Amino acid sequence: MTQVHANKSIKSIFCVTLMAAALGITACSSPTHPDVKARQDIMKNYGDSMKVMGGMVKEPDTFDAEVFQEQAAFLAEESKTPWNHFVDAEAVGNAKEEVWSNNDDFIARSEDFQQASAELNMAASTATSASDIEDAFGAVGKSCKSCHDDYQVETDN
Repeated sequence: MTQVHANKSIKSIFCVTLMAAALGITACSSPTHPDVKARQDIMKNYGDSMKVMGGMVKEPDTFDAEVFQEQAAFLAEESKTPWNHFVDAEAVGNAKEEVWSNNDDFIARSEDFQQASAELNMAASTATSASDIEDAFGAVGKSCKSCHDDYQVETDN
């Protein structure tokens, strides 16, 4: 019985060591550049905000003017933030090389997004129904899609 217990202990130690090594290799093999992490976090926040507002656009009877205004104001303010995280061409992430090789257009698209977000915020400030913001919300979505189509690597997610 002692032999069986010893074999189980050795197997357990081996498995724990192997898992720790695998986790260590994974953690060290693909460090995320701080700029990539920052812009991914910002874009995720954009997406979360757009989902909240998009739900109200798709289901107009759920429109809550106060919540929509908060989300539109957040998006308008945050629309200014990720662009300084696209300066270092080594911080690729899911960005295509065109972000840097066609930077003038990329910057123009970021400015279009900021403008569309500001216009949505303006429309939301007086909106009483989903129909009051539908066009401005659509313009923000088109702006996001336009930039992602040309400047973001397609992923399977």
